[in-house]
Amino acid sequence: MKINEIAFSCYPVTDMDRSRAFYEGILGLNVTMDHKLENGHWVEYDIGGGTLAIGVAEGMNPSMDGCSVALEVDDFDGAISELQAANVEFNFGPIETPVCRMAFVRDPDGNPVGIHKRKPDHS
Repeated sequence: MKINEIAFSCYPVTDMDRSRAFYEGILGLNVTMDHKLENGHWVEYDIGGGTLAIGVAEGMNPSMDGCSVALEVDDFDGAISELQAANVEFNFGPIETPVCRMAFVRDPDGNPVGIHKRKPDHS
């Protein structure tokens, strides 16, 4: 098996309208695919060379302890201020590491979403 790239990352959600209000309204992501399934709903957001999806389907359950996606932002301090103003729950941070600044917030289902800014010498 040869793996070429990560095709997409997906967060299971329980309420598509509420989740879309977070991902589109608060995070400002643009929908690139919206597909209703027989027993579910799938929405994708293309970000750079990757895709973040949210989905409602049998067997997909949100988890506060599951995998997470970190979103690279241009203005870290501005992004943190916007999230705080929107009363988004912070899981931890903001913190600074040798290579970046980051914080993790929770989407409406508790899934962890990272807000990330690489330092200039680590692009």
